[in-house]
Amino acid sequence: MAINSIFTGNVWLLACFGHCESLLRLLSFHPESPMMFSTGLFFAVFILFMVIYRSVRKNMTARILYVTLFSLYFYYKTSGLWFLLLIFTSTSDFLIGRQLARVRLQRIRRWLVVMSVCINLGMLGYFKYTDFVYNIGVAALQGFGVWFHIPSLEQLVYEPIDIFLPVGISFFTFQSLSYIIDLYRNRIRPLKRWLDYLFYISFFPGLVAGPIVRARDFIPQMHKIPTLTREQLGEGLYLVLCGLLKKCVISDYLSVNFVDRIFDAPALYTGVENLLGVYGYALQIYCDFSGYSDMAIGIALWMGIRFQINFDSPYQSATITEFWRRWHISLSSWLKDYLYIAMGGNRKGKVRTYVNLVVTMLLGGLWHGASLRFIFWGGLHGLSLAVHKYVMSRFPGFKTTGTEMTSLRRVAGIFLTFHVVCFGWIFFRADSFEEGISVLQQIFTNFHPEIFFQFVEGYPGVFGLLVAGYVIHFLPKRIDMKMQRVVVRSPLALKAFYIVLAVFIVCQVKSAGIVPFIYFRF
Repeated sequence: MAINSIFTGNVWLLACFGHCESLLRLLSFHPESPMMFSTGLFFAVFILFMVIYRSVRKNMTARILYVTLFSLYFYYKTSGLWFLLLIFTSTSDFLIGRQLARVRLQRIRRWLVVMSVCINLGMLGYFKYTDFVYNIGVAALQGFGVWFHIPSLEQLVYEPIDIFLPVGISFFTFQSLSYIIDLYRNRIRPLKRWLDYLFYISFFPGLVAGPIVRARDFIPQMHKIPTLTREQLGEGLYLVLCGLLKKCVISDYLSVNFVDRIFDAPALYTGVENLLGVYGYALQIYCDFSGYSDMAIGIALWMGIRFQINFDSPYQSATITEFWRRWHISLSSWLKDYLYIAMGGNRKGKVRTYVNLVVTMLLGGLWHGASLRFIFWGGLHGLSLAVHKYVMSRFPGFKTTGTEMTSLRRVAGIFLTFHVVCFGWIFFRADSFEEGISVLQQIFTNFHPEIFFQFVEGYPGVFGLLVAGYVIHFLPKRIDMKMQRVVVRSPLALKAFYIVLAVFIVCQVKSAGIVPFIYFRF
């Protein structure tokens, strides 16, 4: 009897220890496995979150506090203790915003905005650009040493500074800046409670990879009692399922099984394989980023918050201007409203307009990363936008940019725009500018079109997903809306079946390791 009691007690202690260990792992930050929308862990936690959320939704303070705490936990699971940086940003801009609302003297108000810009961009600059500046400094000193024959400087070796980049820092700093600038422009009223502002900045669906949500769109919704109608449930489910399939089925599969291999060693593959790798990356980054945005929009909708659309079939664009109205809409509109227009937009003559476009996109490229290849990518798009604007002003017949185009011109425009965008993606994806050049060299000097059929035979899954992905992307919008209505109108049992089917498909093609979202690094 005593032996049985001891045995039972030990088993109970071991079980408790096991449960405690699992709980600690759930609550701890693990850099190798950050919490993402596409993981089973997130959806398991989110279901529990929604149960409690529905019970506190009518009490505004309790709801805002609960969601804020969960958002901080979510960010901790992606970036560790850097969630304190998020709290610091929210606190500083909340206090600056309150002063902006109280002060009437324009000179002081401008200085308050400058203070906010310096704090936010200072943080962004430290985490994203310190290594870049350090590299330039080392190279300059080496050049100085060679020029003046100083051995100690000639022998300087560049060693990268290991600075952790908090996930989503570019997104929440831009979001916070938009609040301050809109306050300065008297477009919104300041939030009275710090908790409300922290809720706005940390709201987890759009926290780590956007969309960048404007305060004037978000704040009115956060103070309403959230509802979840049958239409919202179905629309959110459709968006989450689409995002899950885009990310886990198309993007991750293409990345692991083909695209990464090409860009890791482009010289080992023929030009046709490199070109298909470029097409693959164009589809991968679209499915990865738009898939995340779809899931973010769908999850927020389940919580009673509606985000604006962030992607609108961008590769269907017939001009580069149209592309930027369809790609990463929240960022492109942010750059337009707070940078391009602030520099004068198109109000100061044609030449100044072209310069403003190029500078805006150069800074947009630099926002993505401190590297020559990102600057080149931004400059390419800025120059393309300037050329398109010039052509529209020079040739009146080219002023139509959308559906008003003739079918032939639109097809030609889509073909040209898509390949300009793909040319830019080469340097966006390559690990260095030199590797991007290597990809182009293979395409133009070592093409070997006869390899195409060997590629189809050797990579049937990759080829099938490439074709399927682009076919789906180029389907008319009415088909997408029709499919969404089918999901919305489906009974609950059928909705559950859609979820089970999507999870089954994901499990069949999912890679062994976690493939982080591409924009987590920005």
